[in-house]
Amino acid sequence: MSTTLSPARYDEVTEALKDVMDPELGVNVVDLGLIYDLGWDDENNALIIHMTLTSAGCPLTDVLEEQTGEALDGVVEAFRINWVWMPPWGPERITDDGRDMMRALGFAM
Repeated sequence: MSTTLSPARYDEVTEALKDVMDPELGVNVVDLGLIYDLGWDDENNALIIHMTLTSAGCPLTDVLEEQTGEALDGVVEAFRINWVWMPPWGPERITDDGRDMMRALGFAM
């Protein structure tokens, strides 16, 4: 059974996930809008991250999983990424901070 994280725990995990950078764009997965939801798996005592990629054919899931493990070290004991493809990611999901980061990297936003 999956439960909702407390607001404080949600914020703590979200802040940690800002260390996970999309290797192609150089912007973190939170500000890119790749995190769709966070939950808690009571049965396995693990964080469940509902995450997508900018494209379904992206070959970098292993890199993102490794970075996620490093970012969450000391924050949670265990996690699982549930890759989500619907609804598909779109640039409208990028936060204002993410747009600023992308502009700083030379992307037209």
